[in-house]
Amino acid sequence: MSYALAHMKTWVIAGILIVLCVGLRAQNPQLTAQDRTDIQALVTGYAKALGSCAASDYADLFAEKGYFASGFRGQVAGREKFIAMVQSERQCINPNPAPSTAQARPGPTVVINVTPAGVFGLADLGAAGAYEDEYVKTPKGWRFAARTVIIPAEKAAGLDAAGMVAIRRLASGPNDAEDFWAPGQDGVKRFRSMGTVINVTGGAVTGRVYLKDGGYYDDVYEKATDGHWRFKSRQYVPASTK
Repeated sequence: MSYALAHMKTWVIAGILIVLCVGLRAQNPQLTAQDRTDIQALVTGYAKALGSCAASDYADLFAEKGYFASGFRGQVAGREKFIAMVQSERQCINPNPAPSTAQARPGPTVVINVTPAGVFGLADLGAAGAYEDEYVKTPKGWRFAARTVIIPAEKAAGLDAAGMVAIRRLASGPNDAEDFWAPGQDGVKRFRSMGTVINVTGGAVTGRVYLKDGGYYDDVYEKATDGHWRFKSRQYVPASTK
């Protein structure tokens, strides 16, 4: 083998090793102490913004494509929907005391887990359940890529954030689901939910998908032996019978 060929082979091998090392680093993000502090501040800021009805501040906590999810709210995404959701919270409709003077609850301590898939967190809410989070670092700092609240009844029924996503993919067609706005006691329509609303009653997992034609689907879901969620039943209710 000539010196030139051997030299070229050495450089090719070195290049492959560099690419592999960079790839491994990309798949295994490393967090600094400051990153962890910033993520905890994000979680604390969430509680403060929601508790004080600071809708714009709340929306700022999410990445551009981030979302908030719960059984009651569905999967909410987009700045305008985040703001509308906060404005529809009970304490923000008739605040007493006023949000500006209310004592916001401190955010829970988050347990951060770094995996090849990203940066995740679990924030225990005690008897109220837990937040299952995914974080992403943006030019503006750490933001929520996803935040899902799981209540005890949902957890007991085998639901977690991934299960919620799976059910919503199953239940909501890409062009069928409609946001749901409902009038309050004052007659004003406010944002209620986006996408599939999931409920657990007596251990059964049910869902409702509001449709653009004014009707909705009433669903019952079950987890198959392979771990995937599927329909146990689905009933279409047209708008004329609501």
